Amino acid sequence: MLSVKDITIVIVTRNRVETLLWTLGKLTALPHNPPIIVVDNASTDGTPDRVKATFPMVTVLSLDQNKWCAARNDGVELAQTCLVAFCDDDSFWQPAALGRAATCFSKYPHLGVLAGKILIGDQEEVDSVCDAMQNSPIMDPRPLPGPAVLGFVCCAAVVRKEAYLSIGGFDHRFAIAGEERMFSVDMRTKGWSLAYAEDVVAHHYPSQLRNLAQRTRHITRDTLWYYWLRRPAYYAMRHTMLILKQIRKDSNVRQGFLEAIKAAPDILLDRQVVPPPVEDQILRIESFY
Repeated sequence: MLSVKDITIVIVTRNRVETLLWTLGKLTALPHNPPIIVVDNASTDGTPDRVKATFPMVTVLSLDQNKWCAARNDGVELAQTCLVAFCDDDSFWQPAALGRAATCFSKYPHLGVLAGKILIGDQEEVDSVCDAMQNSPIMDPRPLPGPAVLGFVCCAAVVRKEAYLSIGGFDHRFAIAGEERMFSVDMRTKGWSLAYAEDVVAHHYPSQLRNLAQRTRHITRDTLWYYWLRRPAYYAMRHTMLILKQIRKDSNVRQGFLEAIKAAPDILLDRQVVPPPVEDQILRIESFY
């Protein structure tokens, strides 16, 4: 029987030390004292030293380069537990959340990812993504603790380490902006289930330290890569045409498109289209929304 003691918290951060320290204050106050791993993506603001000085019980893994979302892979590999709960440097779990998550993973051995409910800011408004997951149109033939999903928000998700490693974790080419989509379809392709649990709750205080132009470039690029890596040619081409219509209006979309094109040979070489049952689930979601 899995318990909260079987969960390690992994946080990936870069150059947001004050936000991170505030978040760690919340996480280190959890009653079950979970192990916490901070993976620092080559920060230049002194993040590793500040964390070590303020929270000596936290394990800090300092990377010499920014690995973006793939830095989570380093944290998962370092974790000594069979479950890993992700946080961003601006999100934290409610005290009872991880215990409930452990119970779900124990009861459902095919469960690879459990997406939690996200409350935004002091007003605790439910993230709209959670409403979408709660009303997910897809099905799973096996029992689950909540609605079957094919996506999640990584700032409030728990994964089974075995399942995570079975797909190689997050793709090293992707940034931190929508990277969960390809991860989810790869997880489902491998036979793992993903579910949403409304009673596994996290708080998110979105940091204001965001480069929105860079984020647009990365989302444009990474979404194109996702389509050409995993989706049938018709849908990949259709999405490409949609982006082409936007590049004259938005220079950041144009830059992201050009970055995607530069890597096209490698992307096409690694192309592995999802099997029909998974594609059917993707289409259900796309037609529903």
